[in-house]
Amino acid sequence: MRYFLDTEFDGFGGPLLSLGLAAEEGDQDYYVVIPSSQAPTPWVARHVVPYLRNVPANLYNELDAEAAAHDIAAYLRADPDPEIVADWPEDIALFCRLLLIRETELPDIGGMRFRFLRTPGFSTARNSKVPHNALHDARALRDFVLGMEG
Repeated sequence: MRYFLDTEFDGFGGPLLSLGLAAEEGDQDYYVVIPSSQAPTPWVARHVVPYLRNVPANLYNELDAEAAAHDIAAYLRADPDPEIVADWPEDIALFCRLLLIRETELPDIGGMRFRFLRTPGFSTARNSKVPHNALHDARALRDFVLGMEG
């Protein structure tokens, strides 16, 4: 199955703040917030932080990075061939970096494929129900891609 990915992070190269995966079959979405010990940049404090909790209560997770890596692995484990789809390369990089628990340690996760889609003229934030919330932005990407295919 495909999982449409979006992340929120604190500036380019900054820490991952949240990650959303919108499952192709819409009732299996995933969302996690990863608390940061550093104060957010002013833009992130205004446009991202206030919306981190704006997801259904049953999907809200707040975990440290290592626990989040194990949680994502458990979420994807039942899928024999997950494909992670993103429209921004940094989202894929942050996803992979999260899974790298230590220099040589990964959570118990099988293989997966990554697909980067260029989406000229489309903006997840402009099409999201809650802009700059990783889950809602991932859902906007899913809706856009599935709409183009349908």
